[in-house]
Amino acid sequence: MSNSIKVIRTPADYDAAMARISGLLDNLPASGSSEDEELEVLRVLVSSYEAKRDERIPVSAIEAIRFRMDQQKLRSKDLAPYIGSVPRVSEVLSGKRPLTVTMMRCLTKGLGIPASALLNESEAELGEDDIQYDYKKFPVAEMSSRGYFPNVSMGSLRANPQKYVEPFLREGSMKLSGALLRAPMQQSGSRSMDEYALMIWLVRVLSKASRVTPPTKYKQGSITVEWMRELAKLSRFKKGPCLAQEFLLSHGIRLVFERHFPKTYLDGAAMLDGSEPIVALTLRHDRLDNFWFALLHEIVHVQKHLKSGQVFIADNLDDKARSGKTEEDEADTGARDALIPRKLWDQASVRTTFALEDAINLAQEAGVNPAIVAGRIRHETGDWRLLASLIRDGGQVTPLFADQLN
Repeated sequence: MSNSIKVIRTPADYDAAMARISGLLDNLPASGSSEDEELEVLRVLVSSYEAKRDERIPVSAIEAIRFRMDQQKLRSKDLAPYIGSVPRVSEVLSGKRPLTVTMMRCLTKGLGIPASALLNESEAELGEDDIQYDYKKFPVAEMSSRGYFPNVSMGSLRANPQKYVEPFLREGSMKLSGALLRAPMQQSGSRSMDEYALMIWLVRVLSKASRVTPPTKYKQGSITVEWMRELAKLSRFKKGPCLAQEFLLSHGIRLVFERHFPKTYLDGAAMLDGSEPIVALTLRHDRLDNFWFALLHEIVHVQKHLKSGQVFIADNLDDKARSGKTEEDEADTGARDALIPRKLWDQASVRTTFALEDAINLAQEAGVNPAIVAGRIRHETGDWRLLASLIRDGGQVTPLFADQLN
């Protein structure tokens, strides 16, 4: 515990205490640690000072949350990214479940609710989150095959999965945005998927992203049609995907790769860690045309759809149930138009001739790799035999990122 803790007598003392509380909440102190004890002492001192000075009408944490919901016209489900799930939101708002440190941190950073208002809840538990997992459902065999647990036998993993998976999850939650780690594990489309596997994939992606520091901060509004066209034109180069990763990083967007887990049916995802966007691709279909479409699809999500109430969007681009959903339709259209401008596509002769020469000419006009034209034709006709040579010439993408996928 810090030796600098003292009784709060002045507004300056109060401001200093609140700054320290904010810093402690950001670090998610472990239950029983010296930082956790310091947080509890500061909470008592702050509450005592506010009561004596009567600087504001005391409100409970629930009242503070409901006030912000009313201000921002939020519904209960909008709080799920900060509290964990819709049922958990209901329990918190009804007083059946106390706030945890992680919830307070997410509500303060995500919705701007003052930490002092949340800390006034005398019943708040400032300790570990009490999320309950069935550790036998985690894909420990797949995790082991990927080297997540070096020098641990499968026998040990199966006998006590919690012993090994829990630290893996805890390390992720200590490093990254609580709102993101508690985002609803829902995938667009109708196909059932393994939420435990998707959770591990997300934690792994975020762990990889945390090792990368962009040279600049992402600026909201920086992604424009022209910006996406500039990105798409990098496909002309042999190492275009690598250039795309560098291009995105130079604009504050981290692009990482992690193979999909069985039963996740995942091509990619867009997410916000705080205010920093991350795009992750699985390269499930290891073709150049699929890489560029999936990448631009997620970039449109970053541009238009990621926000404080929706910090995680996962995509299975094979799922036909996505059609008709506004966000997915916008992302599909934005990706297609960025790769091949609509005017060029509408006038393209290759749409009726399916000729190799016409496909190459259109690619040159659009400034993209011919595999992208071939992929568009094959997708729209449903004939995967067309222009196969251009797909083969485009090659695979995974060899370019072998160091990041292993």
